[in-house]
Amino acid sequence: MWKKSKVTDQTATGQAGIKKKSKVPGVMITQFMEELPEGMTTPDFTRKPIALTIQEGKFAFFKAKVVGTPTPTVTWSRANGEILFHPAVCMQKYDEATEEHTLEFPKVSPEDADTYKCYATNEYGRAICTVVLNVIEVGFSKTKELQKAQGEETVDFRKQLKKRNPDGTREEKPMEPEEKVWEILLSADKKDYERICTEYGITDFRGMLKKLNEMKKEREEEIAEFITQISSLKPIEVKEDDYATIELDMDLKDPSSKIYLYKDGVMVPFSKEEGEELKHSLKQVGKKYIFTIKRLGTEDAGLYSVDVEGVNVFSTDFKVPQVDFAVKIQEVKAEEREDALFQCVLTAPMTEIKWYGKSALLSNGEKHEIIVSEDKLIHKLIVRDCMPLDAGIYAAVAGIKSCNAWLIVEDPGVHFHAGLSDCKAIIGEAAELECKVSREDCVGIWYKDGEEIKSSEGITISKDGTFHRLKIHKVTEEFAGKYKFEADGRKTEADIVVEDPPRFNAEELEAFKTPVTVKKGHKATFNLPFIGREPIKIQWYREGEELSEEGNIKIEHSEGSSRLLLLKLQRKDSGEIKIKLKNEFGTVEALSQLLVLDKPTPPMGPLEIVEATASAIEIKWRPPKDSGGCKILNYILERQQIGRNTWKKVGPIGPEAKYRDTDVDHGRRYCYRLRVETEMGISELMETEDIQAGTKAYPGPPSAPRVVSAFKDCITLSWAPPADTGGTSILGYNLEKRKKGSNLWGPVNPPHEMIRAKEFAVKDVVEGMEYEFRVSAINNSGAGEFSSPSEFVFARDPKKPPGKVSDFKVTDSTYTTISLSWTKPKDIEGVADEAKGYFVEIRLAENTEWDRCNLNAITMNSYTVKGMKSMAMYWVRVIATNEGGNGEPQELDNYHISMPPPVRPRFTDAKIKSFMVVRAGNSARFNINFEASPWPEVIWLKDGVPVSKKVTISNAEGTSQLLIPSAERSDTGIYTIIVKNVVGQETFSIEIRVTDEPKPPGPVELDENVTGTVTISWTQSPDEKRDDRLHYMVTKRDSSKRTWNTIGDRIFNNRFTACNIMPGREYQFRVYAKNDMGSSKPSESPKWLIPAKKEKFTVRMPESKPCNLQCPPKFIVSLKMHTAPEGYECYMTCAIKGDPTPHVTWLRDNVSLNTNTNYLISNTCGVCSLLILRVGSKDTGEYKVVAENSLGRAESSTKLTVRE
Repeated sequence: MWKKSKVTDQTATGQAGIKKKSKVPGVMITQFMEELPEGMTTPDFTRKPIALTIQEGKFAFFKAKVVGTPTPTVTWSRANGEILFHPAVCMQKYDEATEEHTLEFPKVSPEDADTYKCYATNEYGRAICTVVLNVIEVGFSKTKELQKAQGEETVDFRKQLKKRNPDGTREEKPMEPEEKVWEILLSADKKDYERICTEYGITDFRGMLKKLNEMKKEREEEIAEFITQISSLKPIEVKEDDYATIELDMDLKDPSSKIYLYKDGVMVPFSKEEGEELKHSLKQVGKKYIFTIKRLGTEDAGLYSVDVEGVNVFSTDFKVPQVDFAVKIQEVKAEEREDALFQCVLTAPMTEIKWYGKSALLSNGEKHEIIVSEDKLIHKLIVRDCMPLDAGIYAAVAGIKSCNAWLIVEDPGVHFHAGLSDCKAIIGEAAELECKVSREDCVGIWYKDGEEIKSSEGITISKDGTFHRLKIHKVTEEFAGKYKFEADGRKTEADIVVEDPPRFNAEELEAFKTPVTVKKGHKATFNLPFIGREPIKIQWYREGEELSEEGNIKIEHSEGSSRLLLLKLQRKDSGEIKIKLKNEFGTVEALSQLLVLDKPTPPMGPLEIVEATASAIEIKWRPPKDSGGCKILNYILERQQIGRNTWKKVGPIGPEAKYRDTDVDHGRRYCYRLRVETEMGISELMETEDIQAGTKAYPGPPSAPRVVSAFKDCITLSWAPPADTGGTSILGYNLEKRKKGSNLWGPVNPPHEMIRAKEFAVKDVVEGMEYEFRVSAINNSGAGEFSSPSEFVFARDPKKPPGKVSDFKVTDSTYTTISLSWTKPKDIEGVADEAKGYFVEIRLAENTEWDRCNLNAITMNSYTVKGMKSMAMYWVRVIATNEGGNGEPQELDNYHISMPPPVRPRFTDAKIKSFMVVRAGNSARFNINFEASPWPEVIWLKDGVPVSKKVTISNAEGTSQLLIPSAERSDTGIYTIIVKNVVGQETFSIEIRVTDEPKPPGPVELDENVTGTVTISWTQSPDEKRDDRLHYMVTKRDSSKRTWNTIGDRIFNNRFTACNIMPGREYQFRVYAKNDMGSSKPSESPKWLIPAKKEKFTVRMPESKPCNLQCPPKFIVSLKMHTAPEGYECYMTCAIKGDPTPHVTWLRDNVSLNTNTNYLISNTCGVCSLLILRVGSKDTGEYKVVAENSLGRAESSTKLTVRE
């Protein structure tokens, strides 16, 4: 029976980068960076592991050789689960001599069958290759039976572990060793399995793993009933204050679940608070549970188990070594920046002890070094480069014993906590240098350029605690230089760099910022003094555009000042004025505003007629585009009655851009002129079009009424006013209704009671009837046109949105579509009403927004979504809807990948040939059809390894073709196709034999060994060595018939014995070489003749003498060794003499074959033959011929080997 591995995707996943091809097929290289440093390379395989098929129990291994700079690290993984490295299971090795990395299985088992990946990684990239291990399972296995027996014992142990009282507590009895070891293993790390098995005498490591995995699965199911999540399981840990803790994080489904603590199977009482007197306590912080064992002693050793409601969730074995401190650690004093050493001596050897620093567990590193003597008795802790922060209590813990001592860090002298920093100082301003030392009583000296300086008229030296300062009140160029502060032999330095950038006086800058306002045609002047080291570049800008001296622009520079003069200013010259100064030390800018005043521009249209009635005309307009920089004082209005030549001055009407003219005659037309007045003058005029007073202008139709709400006794509607009001304001609205199916509209409101608002509640309705409504607007001229009707609405209480659909599922899918079906949601009175339609929505897994597939609700309970991305991951949902709104969406239970339904690969051809013969030089072509979903990976192998580049593989949807152009004999082999996808895989093998018509055999020789027979022998054909299916055929012709007859075929050796040879006849023989392509030319034998003696016939009466010709059996020609291909014939012959005629028996492995119909046995004149028509592996063995008569017995034996 085969245990085949599951072949997985060979593409490496993980760190993103640049994909590269390897020279070795099947290797994928990922480069982590775009450009590699000189001399560095990514990893690659020079020899990759080869797929292996092997019988279980044998030694199996994979070998790989890698290259790369720096040298890559090689790791292995498997597709299903993790590789367990153990001397009895699997080992990873490296041979420095051959530079080979190996993965070895000392006794391979069916559980090892899998797809393995080999990774070669360095800091610049990673190379990955995949290899398959197939394991052939044998029949009865003593080891398996032993494992089975042990498994049954394990189940018994598990049952014992589960024995509980009715309240879920364990039976009050100590645990047996068999129970204890399984409970320890269930909570142990994998790295501890070997140690635990050795300790408890478990020898069948594989059997233990198998049963442990079954027990873990069972326990996980039990834990899931009470706990949502459990993690961070920490084995028992001894602290420095003579107590131990057990920590675990678990999220209980029911916070009131009971928690029990057991020691060696016996319940241990514990308190909920640490302060109580019980030895054991439990503290809960959020989801973290901490059991504490105080006042540790040797009696506390044992297996501690934590149970929740009768289910074991964690166990840890607490061992108390028999050790104490012969010499405890002592207080250590160390100066700052020195190393400190703690040392202790134990009474018994220990590989390691725990060191704590200020209650934190310490480990080997740059800061702390842990040293153990060779005899494991002396343990040391070195604290490197001590700082004040390192001071505190340090502890050593050995088993349950601990000791502690202080580390005191002393300050050796003065040092700087903060040194001087370089300073840039501006001429005329103050500058300061500051440093901080470690002691307040420190006295230091200041230096400038190597000379000591002290407080003087321009310099102040001060000290404030540990801070030392030097302040320069007003910087000049002579203060530039290197400054140094020295104290107690230590010093710090800094440079003061004096700069003189351009800058302005603060008061003059504020004056410059004040906006400058001038009238059109006048001039404006901007002037600003400055200081700074020359040369200084001066630039003036207006609205961001640099100014240069030209007709109306004058720029004057003098020492420490610059002046800008702008002449004949226009309104367009208004804007931002900027001066910019720059020298080698920096740049400075200053901004101001220029405002040029001018007359305003005319008012702006279009004119808006607010009202045009018989009694008044009201108009509005827009202010001027440019008011000239001044406030608008008035609008000046003139009016002309159409038909008259004079304009009537209405006068200034104020600054508001509107006017109501009540001095009008009904039906007359009027025209108006408008001007703007400011302090700079009056603008040009704007003249309006003719406006008629008091024309009949009805409003346009409002919008169609919208249903706000609907109940059985009231329907509330709203609408929007008409866009065309008819030139006057809207006074109100008329509303009408009509029943569905009727042609008559009826008023809702009485004609003399118009509706003032844009909303109305219609109460004159009949429950269950369906209505539509329309509305018209009313102005001074009267009622206008009615609006379009509203949608039909029922006079009934609002419907409830429908519930969720049920039985939502995928009925079919392709790479671009998905077909869905569902069941209509149930109607629940008062909760969910009947669904009237459905919306289908999808979203890609990486998106957060849903896309609606159908804009209008569909009424069918099925839908096909089209236009999906091939192999993309989608979430799908359906929403039921009705007049009450949309119900809650119902999603598929899982995401959907856009592809056809998963189909395990299978071959669809009705008959597939498994053997093909091709003439050398011709092309070999083999097509095979299959079906699989998703699209599978197709792999071709020749004799178990990937096909060469010479072979062309063509894959299309559902078919694959193998083509060998111009085939050679070396292309002969077993070709295997592997079709695999995520569902599974299927394989098929075909033997392709490339051959040609054989060359004829060599010279033929004849020999007579037995009277009446001829033994024909010949030299083998030159093609025999390279064609294991080549055989021979012998034909005979005698002088009496002159025709050639076949006397022997499918002969796989170079000899044949012809019988029934008659004296006096001339014989000739031909030998042909034959294979799958045909026969060769014959090789002829010399003619053979046994002359017949012709004598004169006389009758002589001989004397009667007794003649005894009897003899025991004897083999004249013995059996020969035979090797035959599987599926072909095998022909065995031998020659025997004896008198009386011997009885001949054929045997295979000492079992008689004379009555076996699978073998053709003949005996002609002492030539005995056995023919096997179709050789199989069952025919392998020892064959024997036994000849017996009354005078004796003779035997001849041989062996038959069957070649696959």
